Amino acid sequence: SWLRGKLKFWDKLDITIIIPGAATVTQPADMYSNFCKLKPLSPEEALEEHLVLESIAWPKTPPLPSPLSLNNTSDPAHSTFTILPRKRGEQWYIGDKLEVMIKMYDFQGYPKKSGGDVLLARLHNLTLGAGAAGHITDYLNGTYSAVFSLLWEGSAQVILVHPSEAVTELRRMNKEEPDRIFFKSQFRSSLFTRTTTCNVCLRPTEQPVCNYTDLHTGEPWFCYKPTNLSCNARISNYNGGYKKNLTTMEKCSFQILGVNMKVSIPASGPASVTILPKQKEVSSSSGGSKPSGYYYQGVWRALDGSTVQQFNTSSAITQCLKGKVVHMYGDSTMRQWFEYLNASLPDLKEFNLHSPKSIGPLMALDYANNIFVTHRAHGPPLRTVNVPSMELHYIANELDNVVGGSNTVVVFGIWAHFDNFPIEFYIRRLMSIRRAVVRLLSRAPGTVVVIRTGNPKSFTPSGAFVNSDWYTFQRLKALRAVFKGFNVHLVDAWEMVLAHHLPHNMHPQPPIIKNMINVLLSYICPQKVG
Repeated sequence: SWLRGKLKFWDKLDITIIIPGAATVTQPADMYSNFCKLKPLSPEEALEEHLVLESIAWPKTPPLPSPLSLNNTSDPAHSTFTILPRKRGEQWYIGDKLEVMIKMYDFQGYPKKSGGDVLLARLHNLTLGAGAAGHITDYLNGTYSAVFSLLWEGSAQVILVHPSEAVTELRRMNKEEPDRIFFKSQFRSSLFTRTTTCNVCLRPTEQPVCNYTDLHTGEPWFCYKPTNLSCNARISNYNGGYKKNLTTMEKCSFQILGVNMKVSIPASGPASVTILPKQKEVSSSSGGSKPSGYYYQGVWRALDGSTVQQFNTSSAITQCLKGKVVHMYGDSTMRQWFEYLNASLPDLKEFNLHSPKSIGPLMALDYANNIFVTHRAHGPPLRTVNVPSMELHYIANELDNVVGGSNTVVVFGIWAHFDNFPIEFYIRRLMSIRRAVVRLLSRAPGTVVVIRTGNPKSFTPSGAFVNSDWYTFQRLKALRAVFKGFNVHLVDAWEMVLAHHLPHNMHPQPPIIKNMINVLLSYICPQKVG
């Protein structure tokens, strides 16, 4: 009863007996809409999920106006940011906190009265190859602040990613249309082949459903059962496409929201500051949320007290990885790291396992230096080409098969394929992986576990509804909350892309990847070898 009082959604949780592999499944009513439901959680897990949701809660956002119009939505051109002066007009010194005040206005020039806009901020100096992300605070009244650590002279930049009205639409889409990206599976017998639609959950039809919920992790996956074929006849899985029958409202919102999507907000005065060398009595640790690091001369430097070693040669990387087994799991942004190591180390030779590049398994070996590196994609949902269904492996199950030890490194990144689903689905996947990480570290405490976060990316107005940076940012916060206090290391890809001068990209360009690999290798080899 004490837990019922804490969980507002308790009454929406009921018990469903799941029989994986059964030919038919009754689709229960949904906690998000009327066709999709996640399995019930234990009281402890339900409480944790609730607390994570509370910790990442976004401010209430206004609805899209009807009829749809830009007039009352946030306009980056009318909005401004102002660098706040130091008290008593004093000079800026290295180590100070620079605060920028942001005022949002609509297209008619009226000040906004509510919060919820999606903003990004960075301080940069291209000449110095320097950049750092700012921490945004929403005051829920149309005013925001961005705080930076002053480490060098630079210019502030504030970007409106989405107006608050767009967040309302992004939320609605994930609740009402989590199947707007859909998947397909092929089923085959000796006589014929059938193709049906699959997803985390399926809309009810007269067609029976095959339940492929994983027996060990409980991860849900369903396909419509093909006519005259068994559920056991499934042979492959692939990305079926995107919903094309958009409503008039959705089409208009795509067009309108594109006008004020990822657009810089102008400064109302100077956008840059001049700073003096640090005074002895000035502390650099005062107040606010601390960024994970910054760039200087194109090199990422940590602000958590650790040192990011520079592995600028193949021999330096080889010395660090000598005698190591490195297992990588996740999406294509994780595969980028595998490909980087493969290209950087001349003695690391990739085996041709005749497996799809997009999903793996991939494997490379440096026999002389006893270096073994693998990569495998995470389990569904996975937007990929046609791959054998038996190659769809969940990260938690893979981790349970890792022996571990002081010479073992486990790296994973899982984020890009979860944007269009309710956040609860992603949180539960992370909790499942975390349980496997705890089991791994219990049997092999010396294992190094590293997590790559998501990062800002480029997207079109229509692509925002499946790839928005707001979706990614919410999942970043959930990942931090789920793994907080556990013996894992984070590579903060979000800040490393945001702080860099290169354009945002789901697959960051080589200079950023090089810095990410330096952070990874510094976790593996805190004291640089060779």
